[in-house]
Amino acid sequence: MTSQYSASYGRIQALSMSFLNKDFLNSLVKSEDLDAMIRKLESTWYGPEIERAASMYSGPELLEVAMNRHIVETNRIALQVTPFSRKSAIQAYLSKWDIYNIELILSSKAIGRTITETEPFLVSSRNFPAGITAGNISHDEMKIILAQPTFEGVVNQLVKYKYGVILIQHLDTYQKTGNLSPMIADLMEFYYTNLLEMLKFYEGDEGNIRDLVRMQMDKKNLLTLMKAKESNLDRELVKKHLIPGGNISMDEMLEVYGNSNISELSTRIDEILKLGDLLEHFKKSNSLIDFEVAIDKLIQLRYVRKLKSIALSIGSIFYFILKAETEWDNVKRIAYGKRYGFSEERINSMLILEG
Repeated sequence: MTSQYSASYGRIQALSMSFLNKDFLNSLVKSEDLDAMIRKLESTWYGPEIERAASMYSGPELLEVAMNRHIVETNRIALQVTPFSRKSAIQAYLSKWDIYNIELILSSKAIGRTITETEPFLVSSRNFPAGITAGNISHDEMKIILAQPTFEGVVNQLVKYKYGVILIQHLDTYQKTGNLSPMIADLMEFYYTNLLEMLKFYEGDEGNIRDLVRMQMDKKNLLTLMKAKESNLDRELVKKHLIPGGNISMDEMLEVYGNSNISELSTRIDEILKLGDLLEHFKKSNSLIDFEVAIDKLIQLRYVRKLKSIALSIGSIFYFILKAETEWDNVKRIAYGKRYGFSEERINSMLILEG
């Protein structure tokens, strides 16, 4: 019997030929500057979006807009080729981009940034929904939300969506303290709870994807611990910002947080996750960027690679989406490095490359 994934697998395999290989990424790292990097990308599948955005943007903003619109297109294709019975799982995963956009808009509104300053950084295009979440929040609707004159107006505009109900519960706290973090924490908990619910066993091939999602939850929690330790925050306050349901329990997370400094904290995390050599750069720099890269590399090694071998299943679609996200991250990291004058060695240390 022909698999329901046969057509989608074939299309994804054909599109995968367009992903940037290691040699091309290396050429981007060696680019003289950001403009030279953009010129090289014009010959790739990012070319059409760069050309379209060039009439309005230049430099870092041009690359940001082109990259964001391109990943929306790859996500749209992934959703389009997904069999109807599994679309809810892909939609649940892609709703991360709605939350990304909402967090950006709320942060921008809180510090008084204008629409023109914020719009280029939305992960959306003029033709597709911002996060492809069941067609909920379109680009034009995002602009309406962004155009609200006050922070409260943004939250009220979002009430028509499931996110607004979550945000409005914390509106009073924000008005008193100016603290956005409880809103964002609850949005993320909603996202992961819903995603795991949509990934309940249906065809028997969801186990590795569920483990990967839980590892992503661990990553967010561990970064929260590291950032909190830098600021020496109270344990009970940190607890409110952790997301339950990952591989590492909340009790274990809080026990780990009890260590006295970032170095000891990273050692305890290494004991749990067995990061080993992946923490080499972090131990030298003590930079959270390097810590995040180490976790990303672990996810790549432990989970993403397995998805590649699960053809004719939802795993192959997730692999395509995750590979597109990794490329998005890599190009942005190279651009960041170019913009701030990092050495080629430093930029290379931040890249997530498939072995």
